[in-house]
Amino acid sequence: MDQEQKQLVIAEYKTGVYIGELLSSEGPKAKVRVLAVRKHPEQGDLHQPMEADVAMFHQRRALAYREVANVPAASVRPYQGGMVPAYEESLRASLAAEIERLQGVSRWAERSLQELSLLRTDYGFDKS
Repeated sequence: MDQEQKQLVIAEYKTGVYIGELLSSEGPKAKVRVLAVRKHPEQGDLHQPMEADVAMFHQRRALAYREVANVPAASVRPYQGGMVPAYEESLRASLAAEIERLQGVSRWAERSLQELSLLRTDYGFDKS
């Protein structure tokens, strides 16, 4: 099967999402060659999301260009997005999107803390 005939797919691997070539699919696993990054993997402890003070805060790199990953077959679906973006461009965009998402969460958390502080005062819990 040459490159033009390989099926393009979207595949999830751990917390990242990739565009790639489906190399094989046997049982519960599929082999996918990475061509682009759709969603950068999340950082930290997946069992304790949004927690910074954990025993091991994991740094997760995106899979490399043309890296072959064994992914859950259930996470593979056909890619119907037209041209596959260049790997470096897709990595840059997915990284920027993840940073922007986290900054949004941070801004939300800061604003929530401000509002909760005002409510604490309003409830009368700050009276000496």
